[in-house]
Amino acid sequence: MDNTVRISFKLNGVAKTRELRADLTLLRFLRDGLGYYGTKCGCEIGECGACTVLFNGEAVNACLVLAPQIDGANIWTIEGVAPDGRTLHPIQAAFLESDAVHCGFCSPGMVMSTIALLLHNNQPSEAEIKIALAGNLCRCTGYIQIIEAIKKAATNLDLEKFTR
Repeated sequence: MDNTVRISFKLNGVAKTRELRADLTLLRFLRDGLGYYGTKCGCEIGECGACTVLFNGEAVNACLVLAPQIDGANIWTIEGVAPDGRTLHPIQAAFLESDAVHCGFCSPGMVMSTIALLLHNNQPSEAEIKIALAGNLCRCTGYIQIIEAIKKAATNLDLEKFTR
């Protein structure tokens, strides 16, 4: 019995088609199958948020999504956030300016959760920010700087590319 499926999807704005094992998680597919190591592997049980990606504009834990589920979907990882791969996106710049990046392990997931939040609410309250980040654990910052970074980043952002 063949345990592979063929899927087509968009990854960071680029159309792709791949054959993969039906039981492969999106996290393992991104990291091991495609070499997208910015999506971090933390707990692999959906508790830490280190593997957060955008799935059709929503923040999801890639460790909890089976890769075949992305067939026809629009997926964004941290690698697709910077406009040219070299210049920081304003959200990333706000994280740096606010000293919200310490060890950096949680940062990709935090940035992806921030994008998902701001796609749906471009002027979130502090309470809404905390709810949006509830699935992302950070052991270094205490969240104060992260919340400040999100408040700073929320102004005048163009997030249209993440909806295509």
